[in-house]
Amino acid sequence: MDDSLVPWLALAGAGALHGLSPAGGWPLAVAWSARHDARGTAWRALGPFAVGHLAAIAVLVLAVRQGIAFDGGAVRALAWALLAVVLLLHGTHRAPPRLRAAAGPMGLALGAFVLAGLHGAGLALVPALMPLCVGSATSAAWPDALGLALAGLGVHLAAMLLVTGAMAAGGARLVQAWRLRTRGPRA
Repeated sequence: MDDSLVPWLALAGAGALHGLSPAGGWPLAVAWSARHDARGTAWRALGPFAVGHLAAIAVLVLAVRQGIAFDGGAVRALAWALLAVVLLLHGTHRAPPRLRAAAGPMGLALGAFVLAGLHGAGLALVPALMPLCVGSATSAAWPDALGLALAGLGVHLAAMLLVTGAMAAGGARLVQAWRLRTRGPRA
């Protein structure tokens, strides 16, 4: 195998593994689909997922570009705190009804942002991205290195979304089959 393909395959494989993992967000898409009870809703959840993941990576890239040093544990702690606040607001009966309502696309994007933060917002991809960008490490070739890094992130995200969508669609079909079996068809 050509050694130049290894980083690309690693990025795609890591994306597929993220998509398989429940922590990658596909249960959120299944729940959203079940809530809306419509075919194809699980696949429509992928747009907000992509936005949330890209926003988390953008925050990380901006922090690194500005020279901000941070601890991965601090990023995860902040993401856990944000998740706890959202769950408390969503789960408490004293919260306004608007905060307890079902999540829309922005809620899914926020969920994906938090999940990406819990995973380290792309820090795990650095070993696979380094071989792509090392050859373009000179300051004159900075745009080339950035382009390769963005392409690598695109490969990772595409693989993750494809597998997440397949898992979510399968989960949504199981929920629909279970509903039909337990309650019968809706009138």
